Amino acid sequence: MPYVQIHTIKGMLTPGQKQLLLERIADVMVDIEGAGDPEFRKSIWINIQETEAENWSMSGLRPSTRHIEQFLAVRDARATTQAEVAK
Repeated sequence: MPYVQIHTIKGMLTPGQKQLLLERIADVMVDIEGAGDPEFRKSIWINIQETEAENWSMSGLRPSTRHIEQFLAVRDARATTQAEVAK
């Protein structure tokens, strides 16, 4: 029975993104560990752990909730622009 744990900064993923991530991780586990058997999906545990931005550090950078909000605004604006271009 596989257990997959994903750690991320709180607020980085929307509910829709979390759902997609859960589905795709399960698909990969079925394909690889379950040898393609769809019944294997019933044994997969996936957990998304979200913690406050201030609890993270990368290369000495300690993001704040404000930094994450700014990042998300830029990311979402880019996604909107890309979606409009694709129309």
